[in-house]
Amino acid sequence: QVQLVESGGRLAQAGGSLRLSCAASGRTFSSYAMGWFRQAPGKEREFVAAISWSGGTYYADSVKGRFTISRDNVKNTVYLQMNSLKPEDTAVYYCAARSNGVVTSPTRYAYWGQGTQVTVSS
Repeated sequence: QVQLVESGGRLAQAGGSLRLSCAASGRTFSSYAMGWFRQAPGKEREFVAAISWSGGTYYADSVKGRFTISRDNVKNTVYLQMNSLKPEDTAVYYCAARSNGVVTSPTRYAYWGQGTQVTVSS
């Protein structure tokens, strides 16, 4: 069982930066693939970024070059560094975990945090 708690979401200006954190409980965190997803009002939850247990990273085209996912297996935490923010990045951001390899479909992730709101003003 893995419990996830996101933090770091807030109001930011377009062009600015934010860093989201996701703290995980559980002794097997280092073996999990971790993902960040987001959901804007009236839209489906979409893949943003993911990182494998070995550190391999994957990004949605819409955030490639602007966002960076990383993990600290000592602190049981995964991060999402968000630079050059755009108003279209506004959404609730969710952290998710799965015990196998990285996938981009949210339905394949077993564990989810409660979400953190990111709002980017123009």
